[in-house]
Amino acid sequence: MTPQFKALSVHLLTATGAVFAMLAMLAAVDAKWDLMFLWLVVAFFVDGIDGPMARKYNVKTYAPEFDGVLLDLIIDYLTYVFIPAFALFKSGLMDGWTGWFAIIVITFASAMYFADTRMKTKDNSFSGFPGCWNMLVLVIFALEPNFWVSLGLVTALAIAMFLPLKFIHPVRTERWRPLSLSMALAWTFFAGWAAWVDFHPESWAHWGLIITSSYLLVAGIAQQLIPERNA
Repeated sequence: MTPQFKALSVHLLTATGAVFAMLAMLAAVDAKWDLMFLWLVVAFFVDGIDGPMARKYNVKTYAPEFDGVLLDLIIDYLTYVFIPAFALFKSGLMDGWTGWFAIIVITFASAMYFADTRMKTKDNSFSGFPGCWNMLVLVIFALEPNFWVSLGLVTALAIAMFLPLKFIHPVRTERWRPLSLSMALAWTFFAGWAAWVDFHPESWAHWGLIITSSYLLVAGIAQQLIPERNA
């Protein structure tokens, strides 16, 4: 295969995320939450591998006619923000005014964050919570906390999007990368498992989600607090 074909194939792989987003949305409209999250987990996995492949096959040189960053952001907004917010509202897990508050805050704040040119740090982490609402909403579906807890989490993370707090990119942040990548893969496994068993309350996947989500949420902040040894 030519370098041009390999580079174009990466863009085509990224674009499949739009298909998975549509399949997830169709499931969400029918309130098939387990199926919706299974499609979102597939999209999450694709999003995790297309970036390294894009750098490996040098898409900016061999397929420059397509903007991979823009393509990725469009799909991420659908799968990370729009569909999870819809599910949170329609599921009734956040009822009444709290549901309206959540979908307005999530969609509006995320639109501003995704357009912020300062969202990436020098070490390829994110400055502020990177709008991974799909992860939060899946955990809410799995654990079904009191809606006040859910409201507090949504509010805190929406504010955190615009604070000088670091959140790791499991693949691109070099510091602690082996552990971070392992945690991200484990989260993907536990998320798929939880959705597969329709969020059964006795599933061990819930504990896995709690542990992996907690690490991915606080690892970047911990790196800010703990200086590197060679610093």
